[in-house]
Amino acid sequence: MGAQAMNRTAAERFVAAWCASWCRVDIDAVVAHFADDAQMRSPLALTLTGSPLVTGAENIRAYWRKAYGHIESADLKILGWSWDEAIARLTVWWQLGDTRASEFMDFDDAGRVVRSEAFYGK
Repeated sequence: MGAQAMNRTAAERFVAAWCASWCRVDIDAVVAHFADDAQMRSPLALTLTGSPLVTGAENIRAYWRKAYGHIESADLKILGWSWDEAIARLTVWWQLGDTRASEFMDFDDAGRVVRSEAFYGK
């Protein structure tokens, strides 16, 4: 996914691959979509690390391993998604158990995630 510019068609493929990777809890596959200097913001990160912002692909990988590494699989369901061409932003609405979330991801010209932020609810 990271070798081409993102567009609506590529975003649709990305969502499917991203969901499949999370269902397998394949953290390495998810992080492979991130630029080395990416930033990820999450309320769960605040709980686990003391900061809502995790910077750098390796730190994101370590955070996700801490948060989700004990899980072997997940029944993540995509509720919907949208692609904003003007700002290269993908927004995904998903559900895992009784947790619902929206998450946006901003992409660079090479199709790598440079910034993401998750919002959780019930």
